[in-house]
Amino acid sequence: MLIDKKIFTAGIAMVVVGVIIVVNLNATMPVGQTGMSEEEIVDLLTKQQENQDMTTLAGILIGVGFLLILISFGARRKNKGNIKKEEKKPAS
Repeated sequence: MLIDKKIFTAGIAMVVVGVIIVVNLNATMPVGQTGMSEEEIVDLLTKQQENQDMTTLAGILIGVGFLLILISFGARRKNKGNIKKEEKKPAS
């Protein structure tokens, strides 16, 4: 099967990095405690929203990487200079 190896490896790298980021962000989700002040609650909600936004961006990175992997199976390089032109002579 013909694949473009550069696009394929870039796609694999993007998927791997995206998965690592998602796992790391999910492991470090900020958690609240009982008896927090209003300022601490607002700070906690802000950090949770930032974490969720970064998880969304990592998911987009995984999606783009997956698309690159799929594109690599259809991409074919053109041969430069190896084009042979055949001229057909009319039968006389």
